[in-house]
Amino acid sequence: MNSSKPSADWNNTLHEYPQDLLVAQLVSEQAEKTPDALALQSETKSLTYRQLEDRSNRLALRLVSLGVGPEALVGIFLPRSPEIVVAALATLKAGGAYVPMDLEYPVSRLDFMLRDTQLRVLITDRRVSGTLPSGDWHVVLVDEGLPEPAPPQPLPPSSLTAENLAYVIYTSGSTGQPKAVQITHRSLLNLIYWHRRAFSVTSADRASQVASFSFDAAVWEIWPYLTAGASVHFPDDATRGSARGLRDWLLAEKITVSFVPTPMAESLLALEWPSQTSLRLLLTGADALHRYPPANLPFSLINNYGPTECTVVATSGVVLPDDRAHGDPTIGRPIDNVQIHVLDDELKPVPVGTVGELYIAGAGLARGYLNRREQEAQVFVANPFSPLPNARLYRTGDLVRYLPDGQIAFVGRTDEQIKIRGYRIEPNEIINLLNEFPGVETSVVVARADNGDDKRLVAYVVSSDQQLTRGSLQEHLRARLPDYMVPAAFVRIDALPLKSSGKVDRTALPAPTTLNTIADEVYIAPRTVAEKRVVSILAELLGLEKVGVNDNFFFLGGHSLLGTQLIARVRSIFGVELPLRKVFDSPTAAELASEIERLLVAQQEVPAD
Repeated sequence: MNSSKPSADWNNTLHEYPQDLLVAQLVSEQAEKTPDALALQSETKSLTYRQLEDRSNRLALRLVSLGVGPEALVGIFLPRSPEIVVAALATLKAGGAYVPMDLEYPVSRLDFMLRDTQLRVLITDRRVSGTLPSGDWHVVLVDEGLPEPAPPQPLPPSSLTAENLAYVIYTSGSTGQPKAVQITHRSLLNLIYWHRRAFSVTSADRASQVASFSFDAAVWEIWPYLTAGASVHFPDDATRGSARGLRDWLLAEKITVSFVPTPMAESLLALEWPSQTSLRLLLTGADALHRYPPANLPFSLINNYGPTECTVVATSGVVLPDDRAHGDPTIGRPIDNVQIHVLDDELKPVPVGTVGELYIAGAGLARGYLNRREQEAQVFVANPFSPLPNARLYRTGDLVRYLPDGQIAFVGRTDEQIKIRGYRIEPNEIINLLNEFPGVETSVVVARADNGDDKRLVAYVVSSDQQLTRGSLQEHLRARLPDYMVPAAFVRIDALPLKSSGKVDRTALPAPTTLNTIADEVYIAPRTVAEKRVVSILAELLGLEKVGVNDNFFFLGGHSLLGTQLIARVRSIFGVELPLRKVFDSPTAAELASEIERLLVAQQEVPAD
């Protein structure tokens, strides 16, 4: 074992950055320099910097008239589009902090967020506003039009400083409720200036916006580029869910820098790429990276790590094709003005090569959790390594080890928190709801990868109710949780296995099988040749012994990345191209088989050349 101490130079990350101009002012500067340059573009809309400035100014004036100012929280409930950036920029211009709210969240979760934040204003549009709960906040509909100021009115002076909040993002909470992470302008500016410097961002860059706006990765997909005069491009949902579709879009749109979550990045790395492409950087993160880039990849792969509590990114590093000596790719080194400490249970540094818990310090740290002082005190602790008063460390709960060259290798988690496809999930939030269901005595939720590397959520339920069905449990959870938090399988067990300490022994939980898995009310076996083949494909992809023709691909644990594999299998076996949209619209084995049969008939009717 290497007993040497970590080098102090590894945390010598000081890099001065301006804090006199905040994000909104930096974007306005770019609008003044290059008003006719492209700022935002989607399939249906594009905005120049002049148009972005005009729209955001007019919306900001409306927000100010409603009382928005420093520390005021403004909810944003809009589809992924240029309009969502207009809303966020307007909030910042008004002096407020924006709170992204996902369209896919159930009403009960949205209601909790709205009341927990005590929002003053909520920005939405007519298409989606009907799904929101009612409350005493002001609702601003961006598609109703804003009054044209004549002449244009300047925004009133603001007392906003770098210490004020810029945005608040909710993450899964261990107490059964989501918790809101508060990020200041100072932390956001550090991310922006590091990002622009580290990746040589210029006004010529064309960046992608792939992440959900409620996922903090969207922060660095937008602001580093708009403050540099570059353009941000939005693929549609079908494109961003397909590796082949996203690759083709990146090439066609001449994207130069793109962030994609780890599972998608691994799928992209497995595809063929032309030797010449505009893409120069593929940034990834949000989950453990297992794949190295091929030697002939025409762009660089950058692996990044960082919890929401540390402003998107805390460590970053290039992944080289031949750097496999230490197993999986590392998570790189700390970014500007961030320090990484690998500590034991007594908050003492562990030797290089020894596994310890990752603690983060520096400019990226969040202010804390909104209305969660007790939880905040558990993870934001005093920093014994800093001479500055009130300096803090953030306890990540992640296990890592320093390598001899100062890079950091990710090992795993200290607790039961789960990461699936880039989403950070507190299983207690799911467990609390499961235990509310009639007939459920107790439960535990884990992530399993019994077949290959693709993880899925599995719930273990102690219940004597023989009428319990998978459908009823999923329906109960789906009413309160986003889809990615609903388990794909439910296993009935007599009792939770325990360690001598009294904690649940997760290693002793059985793998889901046909015999122990809670099924739906009626199993219908495949009836046609097409159904038999589709059921076989689904069972193999999802690691299941049995799939009924009415089983829903997504309820069984499928997702867009597995959907692309499903399409590839269908192409190989049937010789037809099944659209990804059809997988979403017709997700049962019977529906998929029917569509495949229709495509086969249509293919035969097409005359040969």
